[in-house]
Amino acid sequence: MDVKIEPSWKDRLAAEFEKPYFASLVQMVRQEYQHYPCYPPGKLIFNAFNLCPFDRVRVVIIGQDPYHEPGQAMGLSFSVPDGVPMPPSLINIFKEVTADLGIPFPLSGNLTRWAEQGVMLLNATLTVRAHQAGSHQRQGWETFTDAVIKLLSEEREHLVFILWGGYARSKAPLIDGSKHLVLQAVHPSPLSANRGGWFGNRHFSKTNAYLTQYGMTPINW
Repeated sequence: MDVKIEPSWKDRLAAEFEKPYFASLVQMVRQEYQHYPCYPPGKLIFNAFNLCPFDRVRVVIIGQDPYHEPGQAMGLSFSVPDGVPMPPSLINIFKEVTADLGIPFPLSGNLTRWAEQGVMLLNATLTVRAHQAGSHQRQGWETFTDAVIKLLSEEREHLVFILWGGYARSKAPLIDGSKHLVLQAVHPSPLSANRGGWFGNRHFSKTNAYLTQYGMTPINW
């Protein structure tokens, strides 16, 4: 199947694209986009891959589902386009960045600049029907993104995998913790974060310290 995705990913995922589940997934996505408003826009479904070629990945932040309201989803977990109000989870992420690293709170929730530095912002499910959170779950996307996580774990070394919340943390068994750094915390949503365990996790400075330890450039968060 000819999937429009960045060439390095296309090569490594070629076998995945030929599996029966992926053909069924593509059919589902096409029908959904034809009959309902869905997000992100079709050209941005693989945005996390297109902005972050396989060999440039240094950090993986795993989300669950794209934003399901108009104008928010852009194919990068937790990110919203310039000019779009920041969702509460993203506000809490930036609060922790500011507290951890002492840098100013950003004006935009667009995380493209992270992706271009090698931060793969990967949602487990890459599409959603408008106003219906989780509507495209258990249709094959998780099989695909699990394969992506395993591929990165097996073929790369010294990556940082950041798992926020129970769903993301359930992906930990896919990752070889002996050759990668796995950071886990509660979800940054207000419901979880305000119970404790989010603020003060210092994941951003820990990530940069690990990258520096292995001779890589730290992320400009």
